[in-house]
Amino acid sequence: MNDRAQSGAKLTAGPSAQTRRVMSGCLREFVEAVVSGEFAEGSTLPVEAALLDRFAVSRTTLRETMQYMVAQGLIRSRPRAGTVVQPRASWNMLDPMVLETAMGRPQDASFYWALLEAREVLEPAATRLAAQSSDNSALMKVAEAFDAMAEAGGRESEDWSDSDLAFHTAILQASGNWVFAQFGIAIRAALLTSFRKTNRASQSFDEAIAMHRAVMEAIRMRRPDDAEAGMRALIALARHDLEAALAAEAAAPAALGKETP
Repeated sequence: MNDRAQSGAKLTAGPSAQTRRVMSGCLREFVEAVVSGEFAEGSTLPVEAALLDRFAVSRTTLRETMQYMVAQGLIRSRPRAGTVVQPRASWNMLDPMVLETAMGRPQDASFYWALLEAREVLEPAATRLAAQSSDNSALMKVAEAFDAMAEAGGRESEDWSDSDLAFHTAILQASGNWVFAQFGIAIRAALLTSFRKTNRASQSFDEAIAMHRAVMEAIRMRRPDDAEAGMRALIALARHDLEAALAAEAAAPAALGKETP
């Protein structure tokens, strides 16, 4: 093999699919252990040998996993003091795996409220910008997402949640502001999880369609004030639906506890 071929082989070499799967599984399990509180904030992690037994991986895989978790602010290594779980405020909640794990825990309602509060600040402003300056291509994506929502037939379906996500992220893209657009990309998983939760406790399908149509038409007709107000109304509805969904989840265990054998 000539030098060029050898160089190419070195450049293309990398972890095998099996190695990547093992590391991904270890990372997911480790993140879950931290987010769930099994490894509590402020606590010192077990020694390496115990972690190797706990996750059943190689030393290399464990160390690479922990390096990733250090980068996401979940843990920190202290000389002569071991590895400590960082306070939640230090975690990179926009990391896809951290975010997915946190949003999948029903008791972590604070994550849903934080997401909603961020939407209340950013989405009305993005919708105003979309009404002021979006091009035809961006408007088409908003309209396509709305059409998919209308065809979903009900807010409890997965098709509705997927197209609802597409509608809101298309508006963020249509704003022409790269920060708004990146916000939509970064929190896609969180938004979809939130939509799935609130859509099950939602108002009528017809009312929701009318509210989304009003936002789309205000953008299309270049009416920034109406577009912004319409988005505020949609997020207010999402707040109402989130309250209902969380209340229903809280009531469910109590109701089960009252059942007699």
